[in-house]
Amino acid sequence: FFSLGYPCVSYSASKGAVNAFTRNIATQYAKNHIRCNAILPGLMDTPLIRGAVSGAYEDVEAMIAERDALCPMGKMGDAWDVAHSAVFLASDESRYVTGIELVVDGGLTLTMKL
Repeated sequence: FFSLGYPCVSYSASKGAVNAFTRNIATQYAKNHIRCNAILPGLMDTPLIRGAVSGAYEDVEAMIAERDALCPMGKMGDAWDVAHSAVFLASDESRYVTGIELVVDGGLTLTMKL
């Protein structure tokens, strides 16, 4: 759907490394009650994304509407959606949560075929 070029190997490798690092730290420090989790945000509606797609799409609003239609929750998330997830993971409400990869994408990855 959204591509400004070929996927970058270094970008993909760094994402995988963060996930592996998260699991390793979570395992290593759980005995000390130190939690480590990763937030994996999907494509969010931000000024940066709008600027990036403006060069690839003539009608940014049409692209946003197209992206919204793909999402099971019916809309692209924003920075607040990621922030609320971070607040939850930083709070005592998640005191028994460690080593997870929290996908914040409105369910979009559930609809993707491999």
